[in-house]
Amino acid sequence: MLVPVLLFIVGLVLLIKGGDWFVDGATGIAHRFHVPELIVGATVVSIGTTLPEVMVSATSALSGHGEIAYGNAIGSIICNTALIAAITVAVRPGPVDPKTLKTPVLFFFGSAAIYVINAYVTGYFSRPIGLVMLAIFVIYMFTTIRQGLKNPDHPQTHEDDGAAKEPMSKEIILLVVGAALIAVGADLLVDNGTLIAQALGVPESVIALTFVALGTSLPELVTAITSLMKGHGALSLGNVIGANIFNLVLVSGVSVTLAPFQVPVSSVLFGHNASLVLDIPVMLAVMALLTVPAITGKKLSRWQGVTLLCIYAAFCAIQFTM
Repeated sequence: MLVPVLLFIVGLVLLIKGGDWFVDGATGIAHRFHVPELIVGATVVSIGTTLPEVMVSATSALSGHGEIAYGNAIGSIICNTALIAAITVAVRPGPVDPKTLKTPVLFFFGSAAIYVINAYVTGYFSRPIGLVMLAIFVIYMFTTIRQGLKNPDHPQTHEDDGAAKEPMSKEIILLVVGAALIAVGADLLVDNGTLIAQALGVPESVIALTFVALGTSLPELVTAITSLMKGHGALSLGNVIGANIFNLVLVSGVSVTLAPFQVPVSSVLFGHNASLVLDIPVMLAVMALLTVPAITGKKLSRWQGVTLLCIYAAFCAIQFTM
């Protein structure tokens, strides 16, 4: 048990330092090209912080553990929204630009509709569905980048920012090295956290929806906290929403394309598959709670963050009691 605990701590240190460099590189590039931070967060930063989910889910699917790939994607979205975004909103609520937010939100719920139809109607994720999800990922990236280039930030908003004075090569190195440290750190945390959980007798389905989902979402958490400390709240929000889309279309798309699988039945709630009764509805509810008031009210409020944190605590508690 000592070695997994030590490696768990090493992974945490790598995550923290990697997150610091990753945010510095991403914001530096955003300021250099006057691209809105929310757009950078929803594309470049989201890809980097979603890499652990891609690796874990793809490996799990190929090794015949579809329940890990499935639970990790849904659990990561719930964790990203009801824990990571919730912390961001609870600590620093503020105004948002509905125009910038609408595109990623529409893509998320559009992708979720495909996911839900497959889960509830067919109960099976086939390879063609995986390819459709990957196609949506490509379309989303193209649309979001195009939107960011059409609506740049005003140069004067960053004229005093020291990041703009850094050479571009340094910003790219910070971004790449930071992403690498995040990926390695997250991998160490997930592997050793899972070993610790298994040693304590925690079921595999609960590990996927909680420990693995939280572990692979740690890059988003580290990025969110680092962004808040550096005053880049929009980057954090964009990262969370973008990461949620990637969990549906990139993480699930890669997993399903490599190894199609049935919707797993790991536990039962009210006589039905707990995933269909609890997990997917909670996933949709927390995203709606985060994004709908933001678009209609043009701001994020502290009550949203507090409510989401309460939902996440209740969700985890239910998982451990089933």
